[in-house]
Amino acid sequence: MTIPASSNVALAARDLKHLWHPCTQMHDHESVPMVPIVRGEGAWLIDADGRRYLDGISSWWTNLFGHANPRIAAALAAQATTLEHVIFAGFTHKPAIELAEELVRITPPGLDRVFYADNGSAAIEVALKMSFHYWLNQGHGEKTRFIALSGSYHGETLGALSVSDVALYRKTYAPLLLTPFLAPSPDAYLGEPGESPEQTAMRRLGEMRALLESHTHETCAVIVEPLVQCAGGMRMYHPSYLTGLRALCDEFAVHFIADEIAVGFGRTGTLFACGQANVTPDFMCLSKGLTGGFLPLSAVLTTTEIYEAFYAEYGAGKAFLHSHSYTGNPLACRVALETLAIFRDEPVLERNRQLAAHLARRLEPFRDHPNVADVRQAGMIAAIELIADKARRRPFPVAERRGLRVYLHGLQHGVLLRPLGDVVYFMPPYVVSEAEIDLLVDVAIAGIERAVAN
Repeated sequence: MTIPASSNVALAARDLKHLWHPCTQMHDHESVPMVPIVRGEGAWLIDADGRRYLDGISSWWTNLFGHANPRIAAALAAQATTLEHVIFAGFTHKPAIELAEELVRITPPGLDRVFYADNGSAAIEVALKMSFHYWLNQGHGEKTRFIALSGSYHGETLGALSVSDVALYRKTYAPLLLTPFLAPSPDAYLGEPGESPEQTAMRRLGEMRALLESHTHETCAVIVEPLVQCAGGMRMYHPSYLTGLRALCDEFAVHFIADEIAVGFGRTGTLFACGQANVTPDFMCLSKGLTGGFLPLSAVLTTTEIYEAFYAEYGAGKAFLHSHSYTGNPLACRVALETLAIFRDEPVLERNRQLAAHLARRLEPFRDHPNVADVRQAGMIAAIELIADKARRRPFPVAERRGLRVYLHGLQHGVLLRPLGDVVYFMPPYVVSEAEIDLLVDVAIAGIERAVAN
């Protein structure tokens, strides 16, 4: 029997002959299907055999307004006929200028300078280097360390990985990494018995204070993912932690870096997660949803004060040293502008609140499930923590890969769910309907029952 060259089987075989995929043990694909996607429509992905999959994770949290969104696609096409790219050293262009102006307008007040990069990890690298270099320019070369939260994740280039607390990564790449100071996460799930999320946040701020008291002289910045530690298992915490952290950073003269790469652009219910605490960080890192999932682009916003520490005659040697060939790419900037225009023109956040409320109603019954330790939600991000023994909070053995069972069940029933270990999460595009949320949850219910069965 001849296999059609455009079928799932044929394309998967060609892929596995040459490609090496991210965050994947390629040996898994001896039993786990490789899914060739040929097109997207709204919240759906369509494979080469015509099967449809509801994208419950926004294709790694990037897609906001649906796949092949016609408005964004038209903006991209128009820009492609005008200017595809130009060196961004000594040259500029309208899409980059207009995007910077719009980002300054919509982000917390005081973030007046924009530095472009081309992915989230690169944005973190920029912020770390910029913070260190600021202190160096100010005569404080002794400041070379960073404080991060336990359970944090900020990317996989070496600097970003250095301020992440993912055990497998740190064990593997330890000889290559900087060593941060780790402050205990304000994760509400790890709070003490009877403690409210806000009380957990306050207690953890006390521990952050102690760390700063001991190490402020050598610390450049504290870096956090506001409200949700995404790759760490969708761990969530109270906004008061951000308020207190801003005050501590001011008191001890260290920078506050907000990694809003995953949580920005409406994911947590407000345009930016920092807005729920009414704080302005010294650096805000943005990517993922910035272009609606169309093209790679990131931005680091910072203050005029930090910018001015680098502004000097050439001979002073104070210029910031960082560049990428595709910095400020006109195609990506134009797409980002159109993405932000949708927020202006449509009631996106209002609709998200309605969708989030519907999702919360559907997830509520999970709280009584004997193998669910926690159900948590921040806007359009929700998570279910699977556990072997609820009373003792004993997890399933990692080797059993219960989350993988949920993933495979989802594929079989037309839904893309990609759990983080045994944390099943939902982060759909904003164009999803309530009926599609029902499908996501219904498939997850059946997948979880299959996953926890002995």
